Amino acid sequence: MLSKLVTLTKERDDLSLQVALIKTLTDFINSDHDEAKKSVVIYHLKDFKKQTVTILTAENINNNTVVAPELKRAVIKCIQTDSRKTYQSETHTIKLHPLRSAMGHIDTVVAIDSDHSDEHLDVSICMILEIYQNFVLLNNENECDTLTGLLNRKTFDYKINKILAQMHSNTNRKEDKTDQVFFLAIFDIDHFKRINDKFGHLIGDEVLLMFSQLMRQSFREDDPLFRFGGEEFVGFFECNSTPDIQNIFERFKQKVANFEFPQVGKVTVSAGYTEISPFDTSSQIIDRADTALYYAKNHGRNRVDSYELLVADGRLQDNKKEGEIELF
Repeated sequence: MLSKLVTLTKERDDLSLQVALIKTLTDFINSDHDEAKKSVVIYHLKDFKKQTVTILTAENINNNTVVAPELKRAVIKCIQTDSRKTYQSETHTIKLHPLRSAMGHIDTVVAIDSDHSDEHLDVSICMILEIYQNFVLLNNENECDTLTGLLNRKTFDYKINKILAQMHSNTNRKEDKTDQVFFLAIFDIDHFKRINDKFGHLIGDEVLLMFSQLMRQSFREDDPLFRFGGEEFVGFFECNSTPDIQNIFERFKQKVANFEFPQVGKVTVSAGYTEISPFDTSSQIIDRADTALYYAKNHGRNRVDSYELLVADGRLQDNKKEGEIELF
């Protein structure tokens, strides 16, 4: 059991942690002489109103799998009551354990095949889940910004190097190649210093918090979002094409512009973004996105600019500078 916990706590990002949890529990509940292997899956309630449930297994996330209505109701009840439930189908007994996210929300359930009456095994499973929850909390405190809850600057290098390694690996395997493109964007709240000067830092912090909430609402849950410090935010995004990602960023820019911030009123945002190549360095990627952001700031603000499009239009000269840079 200890060796399984060591393996579990090697991971850092949420998805990898959950997959490691599934594998740890699967190994733990199955003995070598079991003919039929018991399974472990994680149900995640993405939308409480629509009651959209995604399923995570050790292999992948499946957003299209149809969950039996009775099981779905049991999962939702488990989340709503924050208590363990047992679901009995014609062929299986499934024990449902609610999980609390790093932000304190209960929106995830671990479902474990449990055709047994071993109380000691149940106690051990509960202990593993408690250790997992404690580790997630510690991980969050270390990697997330205390004000907004977004990932912090310290975590950025780990995340971007992981994405670059994944992209580089995929370029070497033809079967893994897709039409998806990765982008990095830097967002900067326009005239934020004026907000602090006029309304004070407490109101400024409230604007930052609400801005981060707008980011979470606008982008997908698995898009890594960071607060770099001050009023600067960064995100990684996967999309089909530059026009698609431009439209997504434009909608976000408009959502911010339409939002009424308490006491402050209207606030706008400028953004610069760039396409990520598997052979880029992190400093090159940030430099390109920051150059596009700088252009947006100096050409009216409240706008979104692509580094590659600016270069193609002749409004910027391609910067081939290599190596580390001082950004903010």
